[in-house]
Amino acid sequence: MVDDTTTSSLSDDVFLADEPRVQEICAQLESISEALGDVSFDLLREAVEKGASKRPAADKKLAQARRAVDKAARLLSS
Repeated sequence: MVDDTTTSSLSDDVFLADEPRVQEICAQLESISEALGDVSFDLLREAVEKGASKRPAADKKLAQARRAVDKAARLLSS
């Protein structure tokens, strides 16, 4: 005996990227990723202007956050 709710649920997951609300969230995540990149760039620019010879620790966290946001967007859009 096949459970129809499981089959229906699996087929719905395949088309998750077609859901308008999910598409909107993906667009927001992409915007957040770009904003994190901008902040990171500004942070690095300021560090260079101040003569820093090492990457600021905060930039590592920003890069990690950006990768996580990018991963979430890819998961939802595939």
